[in-house]
Amino acid sequence: MTHTDAVMAFRIDIPQPDLDDLRARLRASRLPAALPGDDWSTGVPNDVLRDLVGRWSRHDWRGTEDRLNALPQFTTCIDGQDIHVIHVRSTVEGAVPVLLTHGWPGSFLEFEGLIGPLTDPESHGGDASDAFDVVIPSIPGFGFSTPLRDEGWTTSRIAMTWLELMSRLGHERFMVQGGDIGAGVAPEVGRLAPERVIGVHVNGALGDFADEMDEGTMAGLTTLEQDRMRRVGEFMREEFGYIAIQSTRPGLIGTMAADSPVGQLAWILDKLEAWSHPSTRSAVDVLGEQFVLENISLYWLTASAGSAAYVGYAQAGGWGSVSESSGVPTAAIQFAHDIGLRHLAERSSSIVRWTDVEDRGGHFAALEEPQLLVDDLREFTRALRS
Repeated sequence: MTHTDAVMAFRIDIPQPDLDDLRARLRASRLPAALPGDDWSTGVPNDVLRDLVGRWSRHDWRGTEDRLNALPQFTTCIDGQDIHVIHVRSTVEGAVPVLLTHGWPGSFLEFEGLIGPLTDPESHGGDASDAFDVVIPSIPGFGFSTPLRDEGWTTSRIAMTWLELMSRLGHERFMVQGGDIGAGVAPEVGRLAPERVIGVHVNGALGDFADEMDEGTMAGLTTLEQDRMRRVGEFMREEFGYIAIQSTRPGLIGTMAADSPVGQLAWILDKLEAWSHPSTRSAVDVLGEQFVLENISLYWLTASAGSAAYVGYAQAGGWGSVSESSGVPTAAIQFAHDIGLRHLAERSSSIVRWTDVEDRGGHFAALEEPQLLVDDLREFTRALRS
């Protein structure tokens, strides 16, 4: 290993003036007059936003740092980009490495609660034989994998970076798992190095989805699949605006969010609310106040709203394209909010396990239904461990 390949220990230590500045901005925040109706159809309601601003201003980031710094964190430079990663080895001999990739508007924080059950299954209702070594990197442009050094961070480039990362961490063969952006990156890792990837596991669509379908094809879908197509149509009509902005003007989002913590909060909270399940409960209740405030803080303190939007949405040849199957065994779990269709996923992936959970869970599976997600990953991996 050369000095440029070094994997270095990392600790989070945000300068105190940055935390003081955040608190001052929150306390001096100015909200506009509420729009007629003041509900989620036009954005985050003023009373919800005001409440979260108050909670955020009282949030103890130093306590967050202490907790996260108890985890083994590292940074390494790959392809010119600093990459932040959490790497936790199991004490169980023969543990299978698993690489977990987050999405937007999330972060590595989504997976913190999975570390214990995956690395130490016996202490969390499982068998020692199900143990994993856990690798949780931050996608370039997100969190502490910033600042973004150059352009061209396509799905394939991220996947190539993950392969190099796993080599530097000493893992030759491993599982990959992800949701959202991670559900596009995980299969791509398998396509680039099928001899190294034991299996691909995703929650949600694998990047294969359709926003239109002819009547004959629709008629051949199950009731569940027809409902998923209906919700895709609703999304394209009512929620596509954020994609249009982030994919064409990520710099504008970055500028506004870097100067206004309330703007950053509202931009992300809108999607946390829309994509968590059930819709009758607030995102704070479903995902937990700790995650909501810490995830928002991470975006703010690293000024990464623009770079995350740029990597997640503004890359040529990005998400949704049909790729050739790698032949790597692939499993998908679809929660209540998800829109994956098996026959579409099979065009580009070797699906050997497909699990539909019709009444539970949203987009943020690791936070909303961690036990179901872990159980599905464990069961899928058992058949592949040999």
